[in-house]
Parts: sequence; C-alpha cells; structure tokens
Amino acid sequence: MIKLTTFLFIGGQEAILIILAVVMIFGAKNIPEIARGLGKGMRMLKDASNDIKGEITKSAEQNGIDTSITKDVQDELKKVKDDLEDFTGSISRKM
Repeated sequence: MIKLTTFLFIGGQEAILIILAVVMIFGAKNIPEIARGLGKGMRMLKDASNDIKGEITKSAEQNGIDTSITKDVQDELKKVKDDLEDFTGSISRKM
C-alpha cells in the first residue's frame, strides 16, 4: 500500500484543483501580486505581535515584574524539544 504525504490534510489532486481554481479566478498575471500582498500582510502581523510583546515586556520591567521566568520556561522547553528530537531521531516512520 502506498501512502502519499499530505499537507494540511490536502492531497495532490486537491492541491492541483485549488491551484487551477485560483488561476481561473484571479488570472495568472495577478497571482504574484496577490502572493506579495499576503506576504506583506503576514509580515505586518508578525511585526505587530512583536511590538505588542515588546511593550508588555517593557511595561512588566518598569513595574518590577520579574520577566526572567519566561526565559527559564523557554530554556526548559528547548531542552525538552532537543531531548525529544534526539530520542525520535533514530526512529523512522514508515507507513
């Protein structure tokens, strides 16, 4: 039995159908412009979330709230992730 890799539960045929529909609706000339717009929108969203995170951190530091706890938690999560990758690195998933 052959099992194909799927991305977001979308198979190859569905992806081709979606791409075909996008080309038919928007036209081949407009697709790069739409992709640029989506990229800019995602970048603006990321920048806005980083600004909010920075403001929260700055406000917490000004009010004397210890923000090193989050760094400790991030460090521990990274250690667990690395350990998990080391453990699962030797296991190959074949289906």
